[in-house]
Amino acid sequence: MSATAAQAEGARRTRLTPEREGELYTAVLDLLREAGYDALTMDAVAARSRSSKATLYRQWQGKPRLVAAALRHQRPPLDRLDTGSLRGDLHELAGRLGEAKKDVAVLQAVAPAAHKNKDLAEALHEALIQPELDVLQAMLDRAVARGEAEADAPAHEFFPHLVTGVLIARPLIEWCEADATYLKRYLDAVVLPALLRN
Repeated sequence: MSATAAQAEGARRTRLTPEREGELYTAVLDLLREAGYDALTMDAVAARSRSSKATLYRQWQGKPRLVAAALRHQRPPLDRLDTGSLRGDLHELAGRLGEAKKDVAVLQAVAPAAHKNKDLAEALHEALIQPELDVLQAMLDRAVARGEAEADAPAHEFFPHLVTGVLIARPLIEWCEADATYLKRYLDAVVLPALLRN
């Protein structure tokens, strides 16, 4: 893409205000709860949000990216997460994740669809998963640089799995959410001992 084309694309993408984007995302999430992913259409989003389909396609190219962006919008921000220690970073992360609203109906609408729809799976990975993996890797890299964690600890490979797995496992095993208090206890008992230098 040429510089001129990129500038034009950027101008088109910044036409919506944050408030307007929030309204669109709310419409998407409401429709997901009501009808599920497969039944959600760009026509329905346009009608619910009083937008044109052209705007929706120009901004998000299609349903997978629009749904991924809506899900990203409702997630707690994980950037600017640097307290100066690995334990502090993990506890801050636990606070943000534990206090975040759990939208079970939306997850139930999207998770099965992502297994069947490659475009949706890729959009979710790009908008949700990869940014969070990057945050976790940066957190671990800082801990290694500070001498808190062993550079070659075997648990490093499984760090994202350790941190995020409990969010899925506790509701399945104990029938309750992993709130901030529980997450901090889990991180202190399981994750930090696997990563910190003895």
